[in-house]
Amino acid sequence: MSPTRTAQLMDGAALARRIGEETAAKAADLTRRTGVVPCLATVLVGEDPASVTYVRMKQARSAKAGIASRHVGLPAATTTAELVEAITTLSRDPRVHGILLQHPVGPHVDERAAFEAIAPEKGVDGVTTHSFAAMGFGLPGFVSCTPGGIMRLLDEYGVGLAGKHAVVVGRSAILGKPAGMLLLGRDATVTYCHSRTADLAAIVREADIVVAAVGRPRLIRGDAVKPGAVVIDAGYNEGNVGDVDFDAARTRARLITPVPGGVGPMTIAVLLEQTVDAAARQLRQ
Repeated sequence: MSPTRTAQLMDGAALARRIGEETAAKAADLTRRTGVVPCLATVLVGEDPASVTYVRMKQARSAKAGIASRHVGLPAATTTAELVEAITTLSRDPRVHGILLQHPVGPHVDERAAFEAIAPEKGVDGVTTHSFAAMGFGLPGFVSCTPGGIMRLLDEYGVGLAGKHAVVVGRSAILGKPAGMLLLGRDATVTYCHSRTADLAAIVREADIVVAAVGRPRLIRGDAVKPGAVVIDAGYNEGNVGDVDFDAARTRARLITPVPGGVGPMTIAVLLEQTVDAAARQLRQ
């Protein structure tokens, strides 16, 4: 009888710390050379407790990396036009180098219209159609932060992508879809699935790389994981539960991200790195 496999954990927290240190060094060098401190503006509609916490966390991480923060807090009743106006003002401000709209913004607001008000050169969260097109065509631009973090994790652990079958479970415009495009750009063969995919487990069983990003706790069962596969769990559900049945999947996978401590820390790390890169580009222009 063969021994039970135990997957190696992909430590996103450790990698995010290293990226944070590198970002801080780049920010300090930029400020020394230009006298300009990179600035990330955060925009929050309403006072959702989780969103408030996320924004504070990003501000704290920004300060640690030598990035200035500007926060625009708007009432929950803010209209689409008012939100677009606030973001447009930030887009025109040369002292702001990156803009993050914390979502969700409420069902009465056209979130896409708000995203599109972010100037392309300041869209460091990678959520605009400009960023999406750049990812799809392999052009310079800012990647969606969570998919970008996933790619960095795969590289960190030496996961070869060319010719591999990657199954992305999730189709959101800021996670599932761009993750698949980035994988395709690295010569993986990509299959998109979602919560309504018929016989999802059968498709996942064929995957060399699984990216779970659908927002359903433990949707991916452990017995659906191909032995030796790489499992990236980008889901985060109540109770620190991901989209993958972690305990069962870990006995079959070769590499797996924990929740928390896997994909999550990478999102902020990429956001801050792209903010400093945005500042450098704008100052060169």
